[in-house]
Amino acid sequence: MKVCIAEKPSVAQSIAQILGATQGGPRQGYWEGNGYQVTWTFGHLCELKNPDEYDPKWKAWSIVWLPIIPQKFGITLKDDDGVRKQFEIISHLYENAECIINCGDAGQEGELIQRWVMQKAGAIERERAGKIPIYRLWINSMTDEAIREGFQHLELQAKYDRLYMAGLSRAIGDWLLGMNATRLYTLRYGQTGQGQVLSIGRVQTPTLAMIVKRHFEIVNFVPQQYWELKTLYRDVTFNSTKGRYDKLEEAQTALEAIKDSLFTITDVQKKSGKESPKRLYDLTSLQVDCNRKFGFSAEQTLQLIQSLYEKKVTTYPRVDTTYLPDDVYTKCPGILKGLRGYEQFTATLLEPNKKLLKSKNVFDNSKVTDHHAIIPTGFPANNLSAQERQVYDLVTRRFISVFYPDCKFNTTTVLGEASKVEFKATGKLIVDPGWRVVYAGEKDDDDDKEGASILPEFTVGESGPHTPSLLEKWTQPPKPYTEATLLRAMETAGKQCEDESLREAMKENGIGRPSTRAAIIETLFKRRYIRKEKKNLIATQTGIDVIQVIHEELLKSPELTGQWERKLRMIERGEYEAGQFISELKQMVIDIIHSVMSDQSNRQVAYVTPEEEKKHAAAEKKATAAEKKVAPKRTPAPKKPSSSKRPSAPTSAPTPVSPPPSPSQPSMAASPIPAKCPLCGGAVIKGRTAYGCANWRTGCTWRLPFDVSNS
Repeated sequence: MKVCIAEKPSVAQSIAQILGATQGGPRQGYWEGNGYQVTWTFGHLCELKNPDEYDPKWKAWSIVWLPIIPQKFGITLKDDDGVRKQFEIISHLYENAECIINCGDAGQEGELIQRWVMQKAGAIERERAGKIPIYRLWINSMTDEAIREGFQHLELQAKYDRLYMAGLSRAIGDWLLGMNATRLYTLRYGQTGQGQVLSIGRVQTPTLAMIVKRHFEIVNFVPQQYWELKTLYRDVTFNSTKGRYDKLEEAQTALEAIKDSLFTITDVQKKSGKESPKRLYDLTSLQVDCNRKFGFSAEQTLQLIQSLYEKKVTTYPRVDTTYLPDDVYTKCPGILKGLRGYEQFTATLLEPNKKLLKSKNVFDNSKVTDHHAIIPTGFPANNLSAQERQVYDLVTRRFISVFYPDCKFNTTTVLGEASKVEFKATGKLIVDPGWRVVYAGEKDDDDDKEGASILPEFTVGESGPHTPSLLEKWTQPPKPYTEATLLRAMETAGKQCEDESLREAMKENGIGRPSTRAAIIETLFKRRYIRKEKKNLIATQTGIDVIQVIHEELLKSPELTGQWERKLRMIERGEYEAGQFISELKQMVIDIIHSVMSDQSNRQVAYVTPEEEKKHAAAEKKATAAEKKVAPKRTPAPKKPSSSKRPSAPTSAPTPVSPPPSPSQPSMAASPIPAKCPLCGGAVIKGRTAYGCANWRTGCTWRLPFDVSNS
């Protein structure tokens, strides 16, 4: 019998149906028929051994026994009755197999899962002895056609040895750093009497460090007041080319100079431009869009697109490329024909004697390795949940749009002046929507950007009355991370990058892999290092403390962690030795232990119970809601004057608002204001709209709005 093994029962069933293995089923632990036996794992059946399985003394958490570095790593079955039962079935099938076909997920993790099971069952040893061949099924989708084609082109599993070595190196590296650093920091800085465990990880710690860094950028941000000079001419707002004024006197001088003079158009420039379709989805960009548009978490999106893959309607999801190989081009007309419900967009592409567009931004063999971008398969998308339908629609529209021509537009830049003070207005007019017709009615992010409006015709030399105004503004702190922006930051190792082509190049040094980033974020939630407020990811006091006690940059630097990630990719390509990678990680662990043991400080991470954390979050939410309730309303903008009458210029600038008070200003409140912060015991200070805690910089969230205190 030929034994096939898949990663899930549902995948095994789909493969069994194609192969004609229709007998047996879930109760038996495998499907059988037509010369095949098709079985499955439940994800990871095996894992690396625990420390005490190498040496009993390592069971105790003691700094004395660090570092924990086994001479040789081994694997063991997970401690689960269901796992043991299924493994026994697999082992029995392997013993009597004429060959084994690895049908695991076509990726690094999928390869590792199946190799460990084969190793534990002795199949790898039999393969090396020449007693049994092992083949690899490698497919990009679960359609019947893809499965049949995959079985017609089976290759020896040895071709994917480098992929396995990369996965093994990742697992060993994570074990080494996690086991040693978690014990080290827990014993040195944690409150072990409270049962506190400080979880440290190769990817989770630098990810947390980015969130904590953003936290301090926000709390330490000092708003700066500035002014913008604008003028309204022919119902179009022109902005001063000087930009912002940092001094009110200078802004008022400019306002006084132009208020009684005419506004003259000095230059009109018109340019034609075009915008290519957006790139196809990889997993990260899909998770980003689903978070922005629907509020889905990264883990939720991964589960939904995995389900769509298993339902055969989209291709393999755990990918980090936005390109397709050239050989997929010939299959695209058939995929487009199968997309039911999108005929209004596909009909024009499938007209007789019309050839589909083929862009280098879409089809590029050099940008594709084992998998291509996520696209629909053309298989009927029936029986989808509402959320699955939303994700499927994103993937499908993106796929259709890449075969449409570029969006063409005209941009207009108009320059004008009043009393030698220069102004500028920009506008954009779409003349041929091209690929944007696929998204008709949807608001694009670019629509909110300056220059998206349509301008009337202007003539150089024309002049007329205008209405100048001076706007007082404050600089704004950076925004907290959302899952969407955090995923992008992980992809580029913390570097801000909006350009798609640059972001593609930076993926090599990103932290984590597309398939693991969602799990990393979920781990931070489980460890209570972060919490969610609406879409924002907020560092908890414990999370802040953990990063602050870590002085070793190797542990919390996104850039350095990105370099480790790059080496793992190089191992996968055969450009770096796995043994060298593990040796470097071992030395890193030794260096970190030496550094921490040399620390003579009394630093300690605060222990916050789940109940206390909930109270903190609830108190902050309540205070924020109360503060918004009493916040002063904005003065509405004046109505635009009629073009038939000359608008009167303002005689003076608006009265500037005083800068927000310093947190160090003492409170002069009456007796209802507590003398000390009820949450942490810190001093009470007075802000613009509420009283707060002097320890706000270090994470205390207590606030008391003025309207509450006065009542």
